[in-house]
Amino acid sequence: MSSVFGRLRDLVSSFLRSQESYEEAVSSFIKELQKEMLRSDVNVKVVTELSSRIRERALKEEPPPGILRKEWFLKVVYDEIAELLGGDAAPDPSPKSLPWVVLLVGVQGSGKTTTAGKLALYYKRRGYRVGLTTTDVYRPAAYDQLKQIADSIGVPFYGEKRGDPVEIAKRAIRALLNDYLCDVVIVDTAGRHGYGREEELLREMREISEAIRPSEVVLVIDASMGQKAYDLARRFHEWTPVGSIVVTKLDGTARGGGALSAVAATGARIKFVGDGEKLEDFEVFSPRRFAARILGLGDIESLLDKFRAIEESDEVRKRLERAVALGRMSMRDVYHQLKSIRKLGPLRKVLELVPGFSLLKVGEGALKGGEKKIDSWVSIIESMTYEELDNPGMIDKSRLRRIALGSGRTVGEVRELLNYHELLNKMIRDLRRGKLRIKGLDLDRLGGEAG
Repeated sequence: MSSVFGRLRDLVSSFLRSQESYEEAVSSFIKELQKEMLRSDVNVKVVTELSSRIRERALKEEPPPGILRKEWFLKVVYDEIAELLGGDAAPDPSPKSLPWVVLLVGVQGSGKTTTAGKLALYYKRRGYRVGLTTTDVYRPAAYDQLKQIADSIGVPFYGEKRGDPVEIAKRAIRALLNDYLCDVVIVDTAGRHGYGREEELLREMREISEAIRPSEVVLVIDASMGQKAYDLARRFHEWTPVGSIVVTKLDGTARGGGALSAVAATGARIKFVGDGEKLEDFEVFSPRRFAARILGLGDIESLLDKFRAIEESDEVRKRLERAVALGRMSMRDVYHQLKSIRKLGPLRKVLELVPGFSLLKVGEGALKGGEKKIDSWVSIIESMTYEELDNPGMIDKSRLRRIALGSGRTVGEVRELLNYHELLNKMIRDLRRGKLRIKGLDLDRLGGEAG
C-alpha cells in the first residue's frame, strides 16, 4: 500500500500540523500530491483532473456544521482518491454460477502463476473445490511451479509439459470438471513466446478462450509496469475481452499508481490485489478501504477480517477492540497478538491497518525486523509471573535478570519487549488524543465506510 502513492500519509500528517492559512495549506498539499503521483507514474491527465477536483471542492464547498475546514479537506481528498480507484462499487469475487472457469492472461513476469495459486487458495478457503492447470509449454519451470503450488495448498492439478496449449486447455477442463469434480477451475497461461512475437501470444490467448469459453478472463498486471499497463490492458482486451484485473506486487514498487490509473482508464475493474510473496497476501480490492489505508486513516475492519481468518481469532479480536476502546493494552494482550500477528506478516503492515496509527511518528527501529523477534518475545512473556503480566512497570533489574534466564534470552531482549509494550500503549494514547483533536473526522466510522 505504502508504495502506491508513496508519501501520502506524510502529506496528511504535515497538513494537519501546518501553521499556514487554510488556503496556503491546501495549495501546498496539492502541489506535493501532484509531485508524488507523477513520481508514481500516474498519468498526467489523471493527476491534473484529480488535483483540480480536490482544489475546487476544498475551496468552494462549505464543510458540514461542527467540522473544521482541515478535517473537511481530508474527507474531500479521501473521497476523490476513492473515486479515482473505483468509488463505492466494490467488486464481487464470488462465482456467478458453477462451474466457474477463470482464464488468467498477462505478460511474462507479471506474477500470473503465483496469482493462480493465490486465487485457488482464496476460493478453497471459501468452500469451493478448486482445480489448477497451466497451458504454458514455453517456460520450462511453469509446469513444476504450478504443480508445487497446487500440492502445497491441496488442490487438484492438471498439466502437460509439451503439446498444443489449446488442446491442453480443453483436456484440462474436461479432467478437472469431470474426473476431479471441481467447481472452480483456474487456467494459467503463457506470458511470452519470444522477443517480438507478442501477436502470437495474443492470438493463442484468444484461441484458448474460444476453445474453453471461460466464465471470466482475468488480466494480471504487475504494479511496477507504470503507464505501460494502459497499452497492455487495451491490447489484451482487444483480443480477449477482459472481465476483471488483478494488480500484483503492490508491496514492492513505487510505480503502483501508474498501474492503478492505467487499468482504470480501460474501464476494466480491479478485482484483487496482491501485496506480498505469500499465497495469503491476496485480498479483494475495495476502493474506499484502499483509499483510507494509503492516506493513513486506517481500516480496523481489514485488520479484524484478517484476525477472523485465524483459528484463535475471536479472543484476539475482542482483545484488540477492548484495547482500542480502553486506550491501553496489557502484556497478556500483547502475548495473544504476537502469536497471531506472527501468522499475518510484518508488524508494520498489520499496524498500518489500525485507525490512526500510521499518522503517528513511530520509530522505525522499534518495528523494523520485529517479526523476527516475536518468537523470543513470546518466550519472554511466558517466563513472567501473573503479577508481572498485569503490571509490567514493577519489573526491576533483578526481575529482568530472572525473566531473561528463565526464557533463555538476554536482559536487552527483555527490555526491548517492555519498550515495545510501552510503544503500543503510547500509540493508543496518541490515537485517542488525535481523535479528540480531529473531532469531525471519526476514524472508526470512516474505516467502517471503507468496508
